[in-house]
Amino acid sequence: MKEKGIGLARWIVGILFVFTGLVKGIDPIGLEYKLEDYIEALHLTVLGFLVTPGAFLLPFAEFAIGIGLLTGILVRLSTKLAFAFMLIFTPLTLYIALKNPVTDCGCFGDALVITNWQTFYKNIVLVILVILVLVSRNNLKFLTSFKFRKISFSVLLSAYILIVYWSWSHEPVLDFRPYKVGANITEGMTIPEGAPTDVYQNSYLYRNKLTNEVKKFNDHDFPWQDSLHWKFESMDRPLLLKKGYRPPIHDFSIQTADQQNVTDTYLQDPIYTFFVITYDLEKSSFTRQKQLNELATWAMQKGYRFIGLTSTSGDALKKYQQEQHPAYDLLFTDQTTLKTIIRSNPGLILLEKGTILGKWAHADFPSPEKAESYINAQKGNHK
Repeated sequence: MKEKGIGLARWIVGILFVFTGLVKGIDPIGLEYKLEDYIEALHLTVLGFLVTPGAFLLPFAEFAIGIGLLTGILVRLSTKLAFAFMLIFTPLTLYIALKNPVTDCGCFGDALVITNWQTFYKNIVLVILVILVLVSRNNLKFLTSFKFRKISFSVLLSAYILIVYWSWSHEPVLDFRPYKVGANITEGMTIPEGAPTDVYQNSYLYRNKLTNEVKKFNDHDFPWQDSLHWKFESMDRPLLLKKGYRPPIHDFSIQTADQQNVTDTYLQDPIYTFFVITYDLEKSSFTRQKQLNELATWAMQKGYRFIGLTSTSGDALKKYQQEQHPAYDLLFTDQTTLKTIIRSNPGLILLEKGTILGKWAHADFPSPEKAESYINAQKGNHK
């Protein structure tokens, strides 16, 4: 019975480490964004040089530890590293739960979003299981031969490296974001009727005119009608007691240079629309600009829309337009939204009435011929 309990603990820890390493590993650029958020929130910008290598090495270590536990290859090292991971990240998640510098820990990438307190509680359980495996590692039993387990370890680790490389060079092989192909942006922003709303607690400070005492009141007992005895002083920032429904997409908008909101124009239009997503023109690659211009010219000749979306304005935008001569107009969207839509900078998406039909990373931009074949295939699917 004891052996079965230890074996179950090993499987739980191994599977969880594999899962967390995989879902973050297939989206290294997304993890890089999350690490940047952490560094900024914790005021550790001096460690910025660790962001890019950390986005690759952290999930790789988690995945390697997980398959080490599952296959039994380097199991002693894997259990020690798992314990080291928990020693580092459990106190960190407690701090994050208490201070709330970021709302999403990013532990499971975009595949599963849990609260900071749920993350901490999960880690407490995991610590217990890791300790159990650590102290009993010499008694672990495996059903298959060492040779088979060694081959499995090598194959899984090699496959992981290839998947991560592909996802970094193109787009994540699995897309858990609300902007995945097939998603409708308008529907993603819709709040269902009767959905719960945020519940806040307000605190008011009133000064007693007779005693000069300042007292705090809540929504139910503040003396707003008793102006004879109390004088309003100030109001604390509302405290969120219960979070309401939050739609998957809650920050998508398109604006012109004069700040006119034209979101509905593009989300409701049945015309096929290409968006070139460039969240930051100063960090973008322009090696495919000529190809984009050719694609834009073809698209507009076919009666399709072709628009650029960026968060860059001012001199940087003017410099880009003067040097690259884009064959399409540029509109403006929030940088975080653009980074969520597609990881590539620039990237390309195809919409019809707000539904994302296709996504292409910088390395995969289609020629006019391939774009036409893709659109014809989409038309065939609608029949």
